[in-house]
Amino acid sequence: MRVLVTGGAGYIGSHAARQLARGGHQVRVFDNLANGYRFLCRDFDFVQGDLRDAKSVAPAVAGMDAVMHFGALASVAESVEHPRRYFQNNVDGTLQLLDAVLDAGIQKFIFSSTAAVYGNPEVVPIREDSPRVPINPYGVSKLLIENALEAYSRAYGLRFIAFRYFNAAGADASGEIGEVHDPETHLIPSLLLAAAGARPEVNIFGDDYPTPDGTCIRDYIHVSDLVFAHVRGLDYLDAGGESTPMNLGTEKGFSVREVLAATEKITGITLRKKIVSRRPGDPAVLLADPSRAQRLLQWAPTRSLEEMIESAWKWLQNYRSQPENFKQMPGRAALQ
Repeated sequence: MRVLVTGGAGYIGSHAARQLARGGHQVRVFDNLANGYRFLCRDFDFVQGDLRDAKSVAPAVAGMDAVMHFGALASVAESVEHPRRYFQNNVDGTLQLLDAVLDAGIQKFIFSSTAAVYGNPEVVPIREDSPRVPINPYGVSKLLIENALEAYSRAYGLRFIAFRYFNAAGADASGEIGEVHDPETHLIPSLLLAAAGARPEVNIFGDDYPTPDGTCIRDYIHVSDLVFAHVRGLDYLDAGGESTPMNLGTEKGFSVREVLAATEKITGITLRKKIVSRRPGDPAVLLADPSRAQRLLQWAPTRSLEEMIESAWKWLQNYRSQPENFKQMPGRAALQ
């Protein structure tokens, strides 16, 4: 199948492109490189362009059988400070893409959504039919597109899956691609940057939550497990599967302190910690109920938290030794 991967120069998109290629699919990557890195998708047919530019989107979708859409801004904190930017990119850009998809006659669309559409859940693990009440502009932007997809499905027959991610982590087993954000705000790569000497200490955002050790509990899923669900999702749609949202997580949670302890054990480095104020809107516990994806896609996550940390550490160590790629990574000056 010929698949367009938008945001394919980013973290999850680049892993999806590789997984698709390994499965025999023909992949085209579309990215504006605002937050992506060309070296993460250097082996693929690449089109640089902006989703808000119809003149660059139309030729990118031409000849494709399906679209996997990862192209979005994805920082909760940034979305609060710059909501206009998030609605323009995540909403306006995606609607432009959807119109191009319809015009090209494409009927299979996989959307990278988020657990942020749920807001502060009253019940965990979270099911797909839980109330969607996002508490930040990032979550709102994703919910708006889920609503648009539901409308497009009813009106035009577009079949879609909206995968609601919990906490993706880890890196490809090859060590050739991994997580790169600037600034880096995700827990595991932040801990590893501290272990590598790029950060002086680790911030723990609140230690007074109603959890066993006082820190937030999150559901972490290895990025390779996550993108494998996308490939299974493509097969599901190709076989005539119905449009639906699906949670991607493990239903198993780890606290910040547990992730920190596992990181210290794997790296052999004791990290300096600093307790700071809670971040606004951070729920105490977020856990997925992934049973719908397991049932419909015959899929299940297989990699442990330790494997997530080990693969991410391997990725970081690998790029310390390859300056031509590593020079693009955040925190590089302290690591070289």
